[in-house]
Amino acid sequence: MRVVRTMRAVAGSTVVAMSRGYPFRVRLAPSPKRNLHNASMPAPTILACAVLACADLTPLTTFSKPDGAIKAMLAGVDAPCELVLLDRDAVELGRATAAPGEVDLAAIFPPLRDIARAVRVQAIVDGTAQGAPLLVIPLLPRPAIRTITDTRPDGTSKFTRVIGFGDELLDPSNAEHVKAKESWTKSDPTPRSGFRLARDFDVVFETTAGMMRFAMRPDEAPNSARNFVELADSGFYNGTLVHRIVPADRNGIPFVIQGGDPTGTGDGGPGYDLPLEPSKLAHDFGVLSMARSDWPDSAGSQWFVGLSRQATARLDGQYCAFGYAVKGADAIMRISDGEIADPATGRPKTPETVTRAFIVLAPAWTPGVGRPDVMVTRPAVNSKPVELDR
Repeated sequence: MRVVRTMRAVAGSTVVAMSRGYPFRVRLAPSPKRNLHNASMPAPTILACAVLACADLTPLTTFSKPDGAIKAMLAGVDAPCELVLLDRDAVELGRATAAPGEVDLAAIFPPLRDIARAVRVQAIVDGTAQGAPLLVIPLLPRPAIRTITDTRPDGTSKFTRVIGFGDELLDPSNAEHVKAKESWTKSDPTPRSGFRLARDFDVVFETTAGMMRFAMRPDEAPNSARNFVELADSGFYNGTLVHRIVPADRNGIPFVIQGGDPTGTGDGGPGYDLPLEPSKLAHDFGVLSMARSDWPDSAGSQWFVGLSRQATARLDGQYCAFGYAVKGADAIMRISDGEIADPATGRPKTPETVTRAFIVLAPAWTPGVGRPDVMVTRPAVNSKPVELDR
């Protein structure tokens, strides 16, 4: 069947397509739980998937016990297809054939029992990756956080520095930290309590400076990534300001932009705190991380995006990086170009606004390749000012 005419459609609507010159109607099924936007694929692809069927792998249960079945539903195909188990670098850990219907991932992928970080299960149909991956995330407690009191570059003010997690130092070459480790008590064991299944989502911010799209890294920070997705999906970020801009650090190097506070003051949050996760995702231009106060376990909803690797490298291990922008480099630059009203706080004169935040399914992962897109890079020069609706 060849679709020769397409039109933009939304879930729950009826569209008319043309095949061999004859029109027919297609009903797109609405999502039962989410107001899910299909920004993850262009309109022709959406309709083609509705007409021709695309593989759709979804969790049947959110949580699974350590030795229990890990159940998913394979739909959108009318014959057996391949499922591949991929690590964070898209390295293939296993491959199996599965028929449409209920699938016990633990039975076809024995290595799942031993994973220490999130992996993805991807459907492969006729040699091509189809549909968003399914995340399988091990339920592991965070290792004990290790801190010291350190002095800021001004030589007077103090802050809490994270130097390790569990029994490991972030910087084993630091003699002071090695000395501090001698007084550590042995960390508690971190047993695997089971697994969590989730669809792989991106988060899209529509802002007064343009659109930004973020891919999540649940393999590095599963709880921070889940928190961000849930806040975006709930509408929490709608109407929030990018309330802080630090276009340059004390050395004149581009630093960060920050938002996510419903009060717009820099002091607000969702009403709960997130433990700092030991993410090894390096801060850089376009990398998404959780803002917090001095205490490491005080993140909530406020996020920041790095403006350069050189200025943000010192944040590695101190703040939890959990995603990165795959679209929106120009929007990031426009925000960072904003006029500053208060240099002490980074408050912009006219803050840009996240007019709408929502989630979209992540694209399919190709074994050995991963996503079809990559993390944005910093443009050579700042974007020219544009006229925007405010």
